Amino acid sequence: MTIDWYNFTPWSALAGGALIGLAASLFAVMNGRVAGISGLLGSLLGAGEGRGEKALFLLGILLAPLLWQLFSKLPAIEIHTGWLALIVAGLLVGIGTRYGSGCTSGHGVCGLSRLSPRSLAATLSFMAAGFATVFVLRHLLGA
Repeated sequence: MTIDWYNFTPWSALAGGALIGLAASLFAVMNGRVAGISGLLGSLLGAGEGRGEKALFLLGILLAPLLWQLFSKLPAIEIHTGWLALIVAGLLVGIGTRYGSGCTSGHGVCGLSRLSPRSLAATLSFMAAGFATVFVLRHLLGA
């Protein structure tokens, strides 16, 4: 493995991570809820209180790349698979999110920072599943 030092951007990655942590912390302090994106999106689609705050939080996630684009060029999006694979992958992630009672942001970012044993188990599970999937697809099937 080699590192592409020309495109290695530790400062923007550090800034992005810090902003994610700050946003998740502020959301928890202000709302008393974990900033799990799948849970926010699911509760936004249903009836309930706090829909405006949830909508603004999700809107901020969508608008952040546009704001970043004012300061730096966004990387090109490259997708090396077909639409069917993307749809199947999205459905599998959605199913896993429901069965795991949360997503990577809820368990991996917010749950681990709260030292939640359930989030640790969930994060280890979805990371292991991701590693196994990549291994099977790339090394065993050659895709």
